[in-house]
Amino acid sequence: MMNTMSTPYSLTCPDLDTLTMERDDLDCAIAPIARYWTEIDDDLRSVGAEQAAKIRRLRLDTAEFDYPRAAYWHDPESVDVIADVPYRADGGYDRAHGQVRGHLLDLYLPHAAIVSGGATLPVYIDVHGGGFCYGYKELNRNFCTHLAALGFAVFSLNYRPAPQTDLRGQLADIQDALRWIRANLDRFPVNPDAVFLTGDSAGACLALLTMAIERDADAAQAFGAPRPSELPIAGGALISGVYDVTGASPMRERLTATLGARFFAGLDAAQPFLSPAALVSRCPLPPLYLQTSSDDFIEAETLALATSLSVHGCDFELHDEKVPSTRTLGHVFPVCMTWLEESEQVLARMQRFAYRLSR
Repeated sequence: MMNTMSTPYSLTCPDLDTLTMERDDLDCAIAPIARYWTEIDDDLRSVGAEQAAKIRRLRLDTAEFDYPRAAYWHDPESVDVIADVPYRADGGYDRAHGQVRGHLLDLYLPHAAIVSGGATLPVYIDVHGGGFCYGYKELNRNFCTHLAALGFAVFSLNYRPAPQTDLRGQLADIQDALRWIRANLDRFPVNPDAVFLTGDSAGACLALLTMAIERDADAAQAFGAPRPSELPIAGGALISGVYDVTGASPMRERLTATLGARFFAGLDAAQPFLSPAALVSRCPLPPLYLQTSSDDFIEAETLALATSLSVHGCDFELHDEKVPSTRTLGHVFPVCMTWLEESEQVLARMQRFAYRLSR
C-alpha cells in the first residue's frame, strides 16, 4: 500500500541527559527511537551469540551518532512522499507473517513536478549505508527529500541488512528494486533516460557493484545476477564509499570480524570486481561523482577509486573537502547533516552533475 504524505515529519528531540548516561542506560534510551531507521536486535536470532553481540554493538554505537541529528530531520514542504512501496510481494513490516522490511522503497517527488506532469524529471536512486548491517531507507530520508527538492525524483531503497542475508543477497535485493522501478517509471513524471544511482559508505559500494553488474556480463554472472534489471544508469554519485573488499583488504577483515565470513560467501568468481582497480579496468562504468573529506576515516578508499578511474581515462569528478582543525565534518557528512553549508554545496554539485548528463 502506498502512503502519500506532504507534511514535514519530526522525531523526538535529543535528550541532552544522554551525554552523561552509562552505556546500558544509553542503549535503552536510544534503541526504541533508532528502530525507526534501523534494526537493533530483532533479526539476530539466526546467528551465534558472539556475532549477534558484535552486530548489536555496532548498530547501537552508530545509532548513538545518528540520534542527536534526528531532531533536525524533516521533509521540505515542496516535496511529496510515497512511502513503503513493496518492490517484492513480501515487502512489509509484519515479520510474524513473513513480510520483509528490506523489500520496501520510498519515492520522493517535488510537488511542482506532480502538478505540471510531463516526463522530464531526472531520477536519483539512493542506496543507504551502514556497514552492510545497519539502517533502512528512513536513515537517509532527510538527505533524499532535500535532494528531491532540488529537482529530482528520488527512489530510496531498503535492502536486507546482515545477518538477514549476505552481500550477494543485498545486490539481489537492489536488482529486484531496479526491476520494479524500470517497470513502473512511466507512472511518474520522470525522464527514463536520466536515471542516476547514489550511495554512501557501504551503500556506495553496493551502488558501484550494481553499476558493474548492469554494464558487464562477467560481473553480473560473478555476483549471481545473470539477468540484470537493464535499467539504464546514466551516472553515479558516490559519497564516502568503501570500495576495496578483496580478501586481503583491511576493510574486508574488519567487516568479517563483525558480520562473519558467511557475509562474503559465494564470491570466489567475483574477486576481480571487489578491488576498485580491477573493477575499473574490466567494467565500462558510467560517469561518476565522488565525494569525501579530509576527516573521513575512509577517505583513502575514495582517492584510490579516483586514481583507478584516472588511470583508465574514465569520466569522473572528485571532491575532497579540506576540513580545518577547528571543524568536524566526518564520514558521509552530506547525508547525515544536510543543513551544513558544505553539505548544501555537495547537493548542488550532485544536481549539476546529473543535469549535465540528462538528455
